[in-house]
Amino acid sequence: MTIIISGGTVVEASGSFRGDVIVEGSTISAIAAPDSALVEAAGRGDAEIIDATGCYVIPGGVDVHVHLQLPMSPEAVSSDTFTTGTRAAALGGTTTVIDFAGQLKGTSVRAALDERLAEAEGACCIDYGFHLSMGDVHEQSLADMRSLIDEGLTSFKLFMAYPGAWYSDDGQILRAMQVAAETGAMIMMHAENGIAIDVLREQAAARGNIGAVWHGRTRPPELEGEATHRAVQLAAVAGAPLYIVHLSAAEALEQVMHARDRGRNVFAETCPQYLHLSLEEHLDQPGLDGIRHICSPPLRLRADRHQETLWSGLRNDDLSVVSTDHCPFCDKEKLLGIDDFRNVPNGLGTIEHRMDLLYQGVVTGELTLPRWVELCATTPARLFGLQGRKGVLSPGADADVVIYDPSVEHVLGVETHHMQLDHSAWEGMAITGKTRTVLSRGQVVVRDHEFVGRSGHGRYLQRSLPDPLR
Repeated sequence: MTIIISGGTVVEASGSFRGDVIVEGSTISAIAAPDSALVEAAGRGDAEIIDATGCYVIPGGVDVHVHLQLPMSPEAVSSDTFTTGTRAAALGGTTTVIDFAGQLKGTSVRAALDERLAEAEGACCIDYGFHLSMGDVHEQSLADMRSLIDEGLTSFKLFMAYPGAWYSDDGQILRAMQVAAETGAMIMMHAENGIAIDVLREQAAARGNIGAVWHGRTRPPELEGEATHRAVQLAAVAGAPLYIVHLSAAEALEQVMHARDRGRNVFAETCPQYLHLSLEEHLDQPGLDGIRHICSPPLRLRADRHQETLWSGLRNDDLSVVSTDHCPFCDKEKLLGIDDFRNVPNGLGTIEHRMDLLYQGVVTGELTLPRWVELCATTPARLFGLQGRKGVLSPGADADVVIYDPSVEHVLGVETHHMQLDHSAWEGMAITGKTRTVLSRGQVVVRDHEFVGRSGHGRYLQRSLPDPLR
């Protein structure tokens, strides 16, 4: 079937212009001037015309960092399933997500991936992929890295945090980076000094400092900066591309900027929570209100100007991507740590709001429209092996298209969101701009703010090697 999206302003990473998007089947066939011969020819017959007057027409968002139905402990599993999470993502203008298969210590890489593939099969409403989280670096898991690359899984996450669980030492990290350098894979890094953080956490608890705010105070920005510096240097020794996940602090961004200024293939993402929420306003609250806002890295002090620094990094291409680190837990799970912040499952629910929350930077003048699209769609697709297929509006690309209405004003909160979550970290936040209609591979999955898609529509994405060159 032919679909023509007409009357809107097409926004791509390279600029914006008036144009009509012509969709044939599952792909984009053309971007044409309004009233052109191409549009006239496509409109003959039974083509569906979608009016985008007054709206932006943008590529579907690509969220490369989500955690759906993730077991954090026997008592706590992230509350969004592959179905509910991808449905909420679609309603927010995201048409591709990349989750994680987690290889815990003592388990195999192959088993970890097969388990996640089985969980997601037939459940997703939009297209999806996986990174591999490596929790046990040894000869076999390093060999498995190479085999997964041949199967279209081309990015691997390592952790400098969480000793006793996910933590890898510098030698293990270097060995995995050497494989990435040989093969062209992307290394993703959770960069916090977990050994030092654990000392601070134990000392705080011994003093009776167990409220939510101490989650932030025991994970200081200096330890994120130190770990980021170390990751950059290890990547330089190995010759591997490096992607820092969920960067939250000015100290960490300084290390990324320094590396990029020297021409290294170092990239970083931040998340909406670090752009809009703060330690003093959200984490430093008593009881349930505080622990609802526990995530890692923690929310930072607004007074220390981390948010201003991150917005500047987005504007100047020191930060390359905005993703969510979506990992929601309902109050029942959060309350597991009501008497000790160390027992709170870490994570916030944001998958539905990413495009809107970053668009507020356009509203306030922090970002241009093309930069908004670049951060939310084009660059994440390019860095994670989906270049030419996702994150762009061009002939031959998948017809993942969003019609975004910049005039809609709405308020975020638990009563209106579609995530499977009984509270909202974003409660009461007023937003300008909202996704109106979404196509996923040529199928309308959101129409006039209502989900009309289905679970099982989403396809697993085998990804090519990343295109990391700056």
